Amino acid sequence: MADAQISPFEKNNKVTTTYKELIDFYALLDQKYDQMRILDYGLSDIGKPINLIILSRDKVFDPEIIRKQNKRILLINNGIHPGEPEGIDASMMMVRDLLEKNSIPDDLVICIIPVYNIDGMLNRGLSRVNQNGPEVYGFRGNYQNLDLNRDFIKGDSKNSRVFQKIFSDWQPEVFIDNHTSNGADYQYVITLIPTQKDKLNPILSSYLTGKMLPALYKKMKGSGFEMTPYVNSILETPDSGITGFLESPRYSTGFAALHNTIGFMPETHMLKPYDQRVKSTYLFMEHVISTVQQDADLIGKNKRKADAAVKDQKSFPLNWSLDENTFSMFSFKGYEAKHKTSDVSGLPRLYYDRNAPFEKDIKVFDNYVPSLFVNKSLAYIIPQSWQKVIDLFELNGIQMRRLKSDTTVDAEMYYIEDYKTVSGPYEGHYLHSQVKLRAENQEVKFFEGDYIVFTDQVKNRYIIETLEPQATDSFFAWNFFDSVLGQKEHFSDYVFEDDAALLLNQDAELAKRFKEEKGKNPALSGSAESQLNWVYRNSKYYEITHRRYPVGRLIAPIKLDLK
Repeated sequence: MADAQISPFEKNNKVTTTYKELIDFYALLDQKYDQMRILDYGLSDIGKPINLIILSRDKVFDPEIIRKQNKRILLINNGIHPGEPEGIDASMMMVRDLLEKNSIPDDLVICIIPVYNIDGMLNRGLSRVNQNGPEVYGFRGNYQNLDLNRDFIKGDSKNSRVFQKIFSDWQPEVFIDNHTSNGADYQYVITLIPTQKDKLNPILSSYLTGKMLPALYKKMKGSGFEMTPYVNSILETPDSGITGFLESPRYSTGFAALHNTIGFMPETHMLKPYDQRVKSTYLFMEHVISTVQQDADLIGKNKRKADAAVKDQKSFPLNWSLDENTFSMFSFKGYEAKHKTSDVSGLPRLYYDRNAPFEKDIKVFDNYVPSLFVNKSLAYIIPQSWQKVIDLFELNGIQMRRLKSDTTVDAEMYYIEDYKTVSGPYEGHYLHSQVKLRAENQEVKFFEGDYIVFTDQVKNRYIIETLEPQATDSFFAWNFFDSVLGQKEHFSDYVFEDDAALLLNQDAELAKRFKEEKGKNPALSGSAESQLNWVYRNSKYYEITHRRYPVGRLIAPIKLDLK
């Protein structure tokens, strides 16, 4: 076993490690070095433990103590898509090298999830038909066939809930999630998606764009792996310009941004040789470590300032749109896009001519502007019946209190006036969007044990972007509250006819509104059933809870008896 600490990739740079080889590799390192610890954080959907590797120079492995020591924490996630395994192999070598060279930084603790989607890693095959190696690799979906990089808010998988626990415990200042890209062909081995700068807290965004990103681009170029921003072409090819990726909270780096964590998603290029992709991933992680080490004090101060700002922030952007009038220029190294006759269809097809490389300035559209704001409430009241919400809040370290007794509260309640839903399931859900709300102040009875969430917390962004129904990745958007959309009580036409007539005779204002509505709505005036339904929905008999979002908003201070 003289070569026990040589990874399978180093023995053959066309292969990626198996799950057993991965676990055995880290177990041997753990036996040998006391600056490393392996924690089991919980089971994945396939029943295997998700590990967290911790590298700490002074052998302190308690996140609370580490934060008190004013050390930075870097979290690296690998194998969320196991068919993109560069990070898995690169991290094995990097951990070994840091330990063998005794080069773990003094002021930085490195946490690594060796493989997050264990389920997909065990499902080895050749599913990524466009990818240039390795020889065999894992599958994108997990054991529930979920794409885990869409599961960070809804938390359908055990994997996601374990990740959220890790993130909450360790509260990293910087996060890396290693990937492989699809799409156009170009000269770069590695591309980069940083946290979208306009969505990130301004204090962190200023450091990210002004100092951290320029340093990483310079270091990668000096290492022989020049980077480009992630190539998301506006039209068919990159020549048309590229747009910045808007990662909403369902994605790993979007989730990290809710917690004021700077995130990076390196995407190596699928068509480049596997060994180059692994090496570039290794170097990127190495350069992030050196940059965080160099700026450790500044990064810590920025994170504390950002947390304080979010705690006091009054107005929050919920949705974003691309500014199509603002762009920067980037000197892009690509290949000429051409067309030829397809051998399959006989029709014109696109291809990139690697014998015709070019370098030209292209437009990069990476400015996003808020399209919707909401003013935070003083607190939210969550009925205890919505247990999945409570569970996810607890996982994310949200501070909550509970009512000591049944209490009638003057709260602002939302009604869901309209929304759009996808025609087919997306990641197991019929995702809602374009949510239109009506707010109404009501006296609402809440019960002993219901939860109060005050918005004076550093995690306000997570609270607001999950509980405000109109947010892109709110719990409402992900169908947590769909049962309130269903009407539970109805009427019998022939019985309600007399009641409806009596209501109109007794309420002149109701009768006036009824007449006006019929006058401007021909469909209503021509349907007896619709007219009865209109009277019913505007009467005292209509259920007040139909389409009422159950989470209350406290707008004015109120004395509550809380546990």
